[in-house]
Amino acid sequence: MMIRSTEICSVGVWLLLISYIQYGSAFYLPGLAPVNYCRKAESTNACKSDIILYVNRLNTEESVIPYEYHYFDFCTGNEKNSPVENLGQVVFGERIRPGPYDIEFLRDVKCDVVCSKNYTGGEVQSDRRLMVLKKGISLNYQHHWIVDNMPVTWCYPLDNDKQYCSTGFPMGCFVHSDSDEACLVNPNYNRRGFYYIFNHMDLRITYHSGQPEGKVGFRGNGGRIISVKVTPRSINHLNSLKIDCDNTDPLAIKSNTLGRGERLSIVYTYSVLFNMDNSVKWSSRWDYILESMPHTNIQWFSILNSLIIVLFLSGMVAMIMLRTLHKDIARYNQMDNGEDAQEEFGWKLVHGDVFRPPRKGMLLSVFLGSGVQVTFMTLITLGFACLGFLSPANRGALMTCAMILFVSLGTPAGYVSARIYKSFGGVKWKSNVVLTSLVCPGVVFCLFFVMNLVLWHESSSGAVPFSTLIALLGLWFGVSVPLTFVGAYLGFRKRILPWIFVGTRVNIGSYRSGSWGKLFRSAASKCCWHYSRQ
Repeated sequence: MMIRSTEICSVGVWLLLISYIQYGSAFYLPGLAPVNYCRKAESTNACKSDIILYVNRLNTEESVIPYEYHYFDFCTGNEKNSPVENLGQVVFGERIRPGPYDIEFLRDVKCDVVCSKNYTGGEVQSDRRLMVLKKGISLNYQHHWIVDNMPVTWCYPLDNDKQYCSTGFPMGCFVHSDSDEACLVNPNYNRRGFYYIFNHMDLRITYHSGQPEGKVGFRGNGGRIISVKVTPRSINHLNSLKIDCDNTDPLAIKSNTLGRGERLSIVYTYSVLFNMDNSVKWSSRWDYILESMPHTNIQWFSILNSLIIVLFLSGMVAMIMLRTLHKDIARYNQMDNGEDAQEEFGWKLVHGDVFRPPRKGMLLSVFLGSGVQVTFMTLITLGFACLGFLSPANRGALMTCAMILFVSLGTPAGYVSARIYKSFGGVKWKSNVVLTSLVCPGVVFCLFFVMNLVLWHESSSGAVPFSTLIALLGLWFGVSVPLTFVGAYLGFRKRILPWIFVGTRVNIGSYRSGSWGKLFRSAASKCCWHYSRQ
């Protein structure tokens, strides 16, 4: 009867799994569900009309310090409606804010003004804002925009007649006075010693109407966004009341400071063009970014060369060891009586040094426990990433998952550390638990705090707020430390590991003098007593 019920339960589980696989086409990972867009007249709760463009921090390859969008005196939107950032985004320095651009689905914008920024020479605040803007252009700081949870890309041709789509685009271009190279965006921006700020953005939004995807159809009045591409330009708008985005005259800013009373006006404009493309599905909209990345050729010759060298050196080491141990092995084979067999000589004496407890057994056990904690965290994080739960669309999810797993895995760290330390004959279990829970995380937190002070001083967006530091300390002392104590309690209750020098003769010549000799003799006596009881 018991076997019959078990078989029925097994069949039920298999049927349940098959039913899940059957409806797997309607499954979306968290944060990856598509968003439907419609015209404003037909918008509903399930179909939006307003497309929100988010701006993120600006960074560069020439500096390690990122800055927020409003740091460079750009046009800003209503930052009160900023999305809530998770722990990983805050630690990584991401600062996502709503942009100032008004975009509606299927409403093309020819040339619209965002805002105008005015600078006057001789004013302290005006000179400082203009200097920060020039500094960002000279260091090639990059914009990072987001639309529909997807990066806005800037595509440009490469030397090999291929196109590369970057997830960031420069805020401007600076032509050095001693350089003959023009800007990458436009070769006409080539005046030496001048800054070219990209104050006009051409946005091209490509959408999928949903017709070939079967169940989803908008009858030409809606769709799903599959790509947003931007083309930055520099336009000298001479008259702010009469904007002409077809003007090819760039806005060139001289490198020296403005004279007293001299004025400079920067007008920011944008254009939007919608394009329908049903050949690309929504689920494949990231492919064009990945395919445009340059693929490096695998150096098979270098790999094969390294492999041959490793095998050759391993063979040489093996031959040397065999020649060295040949005499001892021949002598062991010639032994007849038991007394000679009990006598140890030659390479067998090595175990007397290998299997004795280390002098820094406390630190070794602490580092082993922390290493197990980091290893398990890495493996579980990679597992979630392979399953797709930590995709690029879930920004900050990778760092959040890693930190949550690290503080949650305090129990294995405490267990391994306590078990190893007890096997070494250690008796200071309180010190072992405290060091396991504080040493490695404390070193990392201190380094992180010092670097955070530097970012605070530079007014960088990478600086973690004080409230987030308190939250990290709460996770550390409220979750990780208690779990480490639980693991240490379980580890100290276990019997010592029998394969660590217990019942094995060791060479104690180097431990005979000083406090280390006393410590080792005490540990060895306890281990031998434990072994005799077995």
